[in-house]
Amino acid sequence: MHHPATTAMPSLRHSHFEDAQAIFAGTLFVSLALILFNQVGLLTGGAAGLAFLLHYVTGISFGKLFFLINLPFYGFAWMRMGREFTIKTFVAISLLSAMTEWSPALFAIDRLHPAYAAVLGGLLLGAGCLFLARHRGSLGGATIVSLYMQEKHGWRAGKVQMCIDCSIVALAFLVIEPSRVLYSVLAAVVMSVFLAVNHKPGRYVAM
Repeated sequence: MHHPATTAMPSLRHSHFEDAQAIFAGTLFVSLALILFNQVGLLTGGAAGLAFLLHYVTGISFGKLFFLINLPFYGFAWMRMGREFTIKTFVAISLLSAMTEWSPALFAIDRLHPAYAAVLGGLLLGAGCLFLARHRGSLGGATIVSLYMQEKHGWRAGKVQMCIDCSIVALAFLVIEPSRVLYSVLAAVVMSVFLAVNHKPGRYVAM
């Protein structure tokens, strides 16, 4: 006779369709956040923040820079996080790069306050990264490092991400005006607090 708890236990593994919709929705949320930031001259942390800095300095599009910057992290992700995580991360990064490249042809924003862009963008970033994390994916760079530290050492991914992001954003004082940097810090804090509250070790089973 089977134990009742065993027969009633549902399968927790995500289907391919569930993974696909989460990756698409997550990257779409993040792309909207980055479009908001670009509109008002803000930036974020991690690899995306570095891509923004280079974009503001060189004029090269964010999408191209973001894709190139993440290339060195795939080897680390493959060795530490596994094949599934790496493949999903590559797909997400490729989608995000394409979305940000094509966004000017899809819609335009006429008026946007930096504070509103910071708060909404921070929440969109947090939600998008959370979708990806729960389906074993990420947007590379610092996210790979923060998720690895959470799984390996139990450190909160949000707190690790906050430290990395704030360090990257601090470099922006050399590139953009201080008020825009402070709004960018606000966005990073909003995103990191969202992740710290909603992505805790042991709360969800990684499949």
